[in-house]
Amino acid sequence: MKTQDEVFATLRQIMAEMFELAPEDIVLSASLSQDLDIDSIDAVDLMVRLREITGKRINPEDFKNARTIQDVVDTVYRISVV
Repeated sequence: MKTQDEVFATLRQIMAEMFELAPEDIVLSASLSQDLDIDSIDAVDLMVRLREITGKRINPEDFKNARTIQDVVDTVYRISVV
């Protein structure tokens, strides 16, 4: 994943499949918990999937403050370019 747009597109696809969400609901400003009903167990599952895709080690601390899709995109992008 080279750009933030690519990270977002991949994240949108993963989340739509994993959590049976409508892709149009997965927007950068969406709150993970309030808008998309993603709980802590879902977040762990998502981290595992993102680790598989990026091949990078993802620590729970990296996502501790993630509240929106934009936060997740920023974190995954930062991790994947290291």
